[in-house]
Amino acid sequence: MTDRYYVGEEQGGAEPGSNGQVLANKLGLTDQASLDEAEAELLLKLYEDIFATLSIRQRLSSRWLKQCHYRWLGAIYPWAGEERQVNLAKDDSMFAAAAQIPGLLQQLDERWLSTLTPCCSLTPEQATQAIAEVHVELILIHPFREGNGRIARLLADAMAYQAGLGLLDYTSWQGDKSGYIAAIHAGMGRDYSPMATYIRRATVS
Repeated sequence: MTDRYYVGEEQGGAEPGSNGQVLANKLGLTDQASLDEAEAELLLKLYEDIFATLSIRQRLSSRWLKQCHYRWLGAIYPWAGEERQVNLAKDDSMFAAAAQIPGLLQQLDERWLSTLTPCCSLTPEQATQAIAEVHVELILIHPFREGNGRIARLLADAMAYQAGLGLLDYTSWQGDKSGYIAAIHAGMGRDYSPMATYIRRATVS
């Protein structure tokens, strides 16, 4: 699939009439631009709904992430909210094997989300470090077939919101993708300081 994650076998397959270029979807869309637009519109609505109701004292979890993913993409993909069943790779990077996802999400809950959220009691620097660690770990897991980066940013925004930092501004990340990827790779060795720098850049003063 052009500019999409490569998988050995598609979860949901390709939409008929798209020449294998677009994920099968409930809307019957056969061009990527229209599908991207539909996803963006629904993501905006999800943000509006989430941050109209999110408590600063709510503990975040992988279950919450799955619910968010379903609320966002449930109208588009039949597998929305479900853990991916296929292996994913992008460029020269492999994400966690699909069979490892349940255990890795449990670790995410136990080692990070259950101890670091809610973030309302953290100092700004503590919150920055917490967001950096969780963001790296979630990206490395890549639990969903589609939308992992956006769900990871939603989680980062939720943590920042709870810490009183406001929603994050990812503009600087978009202009330095290679540096961002390097920060993710550093996190594979438990060095989260590069990602913490990106979180600081994204914090709106």
